[in-house]
Amino acid sequence: MRHFSGLLIGLIMTAALLPGGGWAVQEAGANVIALSGESGPATWVALGAMAVIGLLFGLVVAGRVSPLAAFVPSMVLLSWNVVYALDARRAAGLLSDVVSLHEALAPAGRGMGLLLANGVYALLGVALFVPVLMPSRWSGRTHDDDDYERSEEQSYY
Repeated sequence: MRHFSGLLIGLIMTAALLPGGGWAVQEAGANVIALSGESGPATWVALGAMAVIGLLFGLVVAGRVSPLAAFVPSMVLLSWNVVYALDARRAAGLLSDVVSLHEALAPAGRGMGLLLANGVYALLGVALFVPVLMPSRWSGRTHDDDDYERSEEQSYY
């Protein structure tokens, strides 16, 4: 059950990183006026979305739910980077599928392309893959209370 919930969390994290992060980056970048110091509510919403995605990222990397929670998004990100390295047009063609889901996600495709081309997704994929390599993440939590024998003798202290 722990690994099934980890799989679900990994799918949610993948959805947050890819279209959510792409939308937030594109919205924040589109609404920022260069060095003017002015920002509107759309910029604050985009920055808030980035903060929530960063919080989820930290919880997945540091949490002990299941290594699948980090493995699923890392494999998606790293495999998409391999496709980008081998054939950039094919990797960019995957962006059109995201845009066709809903018109509000149109900026997400441009933001995802920006993050892919700049190597941010490769960095995040490696950062998500490192916790998967730790053997302690794959074993469940054990309570070793039975290892200590309770002595009936009185202590000396």
